[in-house]
Amino acid sequence: MAHRALVVRGGWDGHRPIEASDLFLPFLERSGYDVRIESSPAVYADAETMAETDLIVQCITMGEITHEEVSGLRDAVAAGTGFTGWHGGIADSFRASADYLQLVGGQFAAHPGRAPEPSGEPRDDANFLDHVIELTDLGRTHPVTQGLDDFAITTEQYWVLHDDLIDVLATTTHPVRPWHPWRRPLTSPAVWTRDWGAGRIVVTTPGHDPEVLDDPNVRTVIERGMLWATRTASAS
Repeated sequence: MAHRALVVRGGWDGHRPIEASDLFLPFLERSGYDVRIESSPAVYADAETMAETDLIVQCITMGEITHEEVSGLRDAVAAGTGFTGWHGGIADSFRASADYLQLVGGQFAAHPGRAPEPSGEPRDDANFLDHVIELTDLGRTHPVTQGLDDFAITTEQYWVLHDDLIDVLATTTHPVRPWHPWRRPLTSPAVWTRDWGAGRIVVTTPGHDPEVLDDPNVRTVIERGMLWATRTASAS
């Protein structure tokens, strides 16, 4: 029997949610999923649909969610539905919902940028930095990241606020720069998993746009995360 995947996308257009999530539809279909696409979190309040869903792939940056919708999402994950996404589509969604933030376990706080231009004029890539995604000891053995090496990437480097119930598979370190107010390097989780009841959650912070999502390392982590998060037999 095929797994059922629900792709929920929308929110801020700057992350190109339709184009970005479209990149992964062929993978899901090749992997034997029946895929349903929704353009708002309203579907989370549909208990029958959620009970039949084995995997949710969310790509909604910012946006709003009702109490009924976030309750439906939390209940579904606790019952075994997998939940995954990348970048702002999962780590910067529904900022006003404490219940959503608790479910995911980490929240985008900032993406420190390059030195300001002497002219003061903004630049389109001001927040794109060369940085390294470093696997943790757990990440080197976990099914989502096993066999990968640390890798360099040029894109937004997420500064994440998080709790201790996440299992961190990879990190990235924000260095000290003369134009920043902090005075020591700070390490943020870049890829993490989380157990929530019978469900599994996977968050990947790189993924600002389709070009970043086409990076082989980023794409591998996201695709493996989809498979790993999918409802297991023990959660059925």
